[in-house]
Amino acid sequence: MGATSYGSSDRPPRGDYARAGQVKADYTCPQDYAAYTAADHDTYRRLYARQSALLPGLACDEFIAALPSLGQSSQIPRFDDINERLHKATGWEVVAVPGLIPEVPFFTLLANRKFPVTDWIRTPAEFDYIVEPDVFHDLFGHVPLLFNPVFADHMQAYGAGGLKAHRLGACEQLSRLYWYTIEFGLMRQASGPNQGLRAYGAGILSSSGELVHAVTSPEPQRIGLDLLRTMRTRYKIDSYQQTYFVIDSFQQLFDMTAPDFTPLYAQLKSLPELAADALLPGDRLIQR
Repeated sequence: MGATSYGSSDRPPRGDYARAGQVKADYTCPQDYAAYTAADHDTYRRLYARQSALLPGLACDEFIAALPSLGQSSQIPRFDDINERLHKATGWEVVAVPGLIPEVPFFTLLANRKFPVTDWIRTPAEFDYIVEPDVFHDLFGHVPLLFNPVFADHMQAYGAGGLKAHRLGACEQLSRLYWYTIEFGLMRQASGPNQGLRAYGAGILSSSGELVHAVTSPEPQRIGLDLLRTMRTRYKIDSYQQTYFVIDSFQQLFDMTAPDFTPLYAQLKSLPELAADALLPGDRLIQR
């Protein structure tokens, strides 16, 4: 997981970045599978069981269909086992990292169809909430949709766009798009037997509380995705979101984000930032 997706912190990132000299310039390292304890595997099993039971009626069909591709749910999967299936499906692979990593390595990995997965897991005391992404958040929340060809292509394009944003000094604006789509995005399923508002963002799908809140609560605003609007909107990392942005399909998301963002970054320089709960006259509100 990249540092861009969880904002800045006053404390150093959690995780063993030394890893006995095994960390490379891109921050990838071997998954330390032998270090997982029986309690670690049990935590993963219980998290998986709780989240998977909540998915029907709340998660998008694409995510539910892809989730079995993670493999066994009774213990933390081996990344190599996932990669055998993932590379065949979309050409992606997961790589282990010690925790949050800087923007350029993060974007570079995505641009090369490599998704960085934190390989440590939360403690039992953090079962319901953890600030930084752990192996459960990254695997359960992010990796299933990398088996979806359109979403997988979008993630690679986002990585390439992130490298350009870094050169243009626009990473903060682009990180907001990541936050409100890849982490906390909602989709309006318009066809099939499971029509309605559904989650596809990893931050929602890996959180029992936010999954229910994002899809069913009357409290948050749900607004049709607009790139300028989204990249102007600040976000909070320590509470449920006050605003969610909604897409109609992954193809729509891919098509919207395919053009060069350079003109958008130029426009953003002259526009004020928006609070996380702001509502503008032109916003397209989506009803549950």
